[in-house]
Amino acid sequence: MKKFLIVIFLSLFLLSCSKEDVTNKIFVYNWGEYMDPSTIRQFEKETGIKVIYDTYASNEDLYMRMTSSSDRYDVVVPSDYMIERMIKEDLLQPFQPEKISNLSKINKNLKNPIFDKKNKFSIPYFWGTLGIIYNKSMIQEEITSWADLWNPKYKNQIIMYDSQRDDIAIALKKLGYSMNTKNEKELKEAEEALVEQKPLVYAYLADEARDVITQEDAAICVMYSGDALLMIEENPNLEYVVPKEGSNLWYDSFVIPKNANNPDGAHKFIDFMCRPDIAAINAEYCVGYSTPIPEAIDLLPKEIRDSKVAYPDIEELPPLEVYRDAGYLVDIYDIIWTRVRAEK
Repeated sequence: MKKFLIVIFLSLFLLSCSKEDVTNKIFVYNWGEYMDPSTIRQFEKETGIKVIYDTYASNEDLYMRMTSSSDRYDVVVPSDYMIERMIKEDLLQPFQPEKISNLSKINKNLKNPIFDKKNKFSIPYFWGTLGIIYNKSMIQEEITSWADLWNPKYKNQIIMYDSQRDDIAIALKKLGYSMNTKNEKELKEAEEALVEQKPLVYAYLADEARDVITQEDAAICVMYSGDALLMIEENPNLEYVVPKEGSNLWYDSFVIPKNANNPDGAHKFIDFMCRPDIAAINAEYCVGYSTPIPEAIDLLPKEIRDSKVAYPDIEELPPLEVYRDAGYLVDIYDIIWTRVRAEK
């Protein structure tokens, strides 16, 4: 009987410890260098909740981790098309709006995006555009179009982003099509355009492209607005433009996985990061990445808040599209990209 009571006592003790652990910590999974560590420490100090913080390099890495491992996260920060996919696959839980008091601080023009029309599952953290950055001292003509990336005059000066989704989308816009087309004939034309362009391309690069362009080893590059502003600060010869055919409007947003251990702590973390003073710290830390919170913008240094790269008037830009979940077309994208990269 004593042994039985001891077992029961230990079981109850371990259970209580387990519950205490869950309510006093959260697991956050985010892009690398995408949040000022001081804001995490401040959250821990104000709430008593410990943050276990981990990072990933791509939406696809995030998806694989969430679907192929036993790891459970309370807050993750995927991009638009990946959020749409996660909603379809029932991987996310809806927010409890009453627990996000700072939701009202979000710019109304950035609420209710097409991939989550009522912000039921996501709250924007950063946003921006995709465009072209070029060196005005190396290229005298004004760059205005995606077609400029196909100009033979710039052979071996062009860097394309090492991303199948972005490069196929760019080719589609050059041809006058939607970035989200499901028309396989249009996708085939985009493939042919990228194969035609390939002899002109200096390299297909991701983050490394920033240094290559800033150091003037190449003249023109596909780049996201967040990185573009940082590059311009380092080299004033650089100019960023959203091409006239239109481009991508991207969102990286907070979501709570369906299997989160501590949803209540997750809500507190997201609400804290949406507080204007905290959002401003993160926006200054991630120079060029645009906070969706107007009150936070007002707290930023003048050179950042006045930047047309980081904070353009969306209504004055060419038509913008949010990437949608490609669904069954993912395999076709893979085939197109393999063919393009294999082309001599």
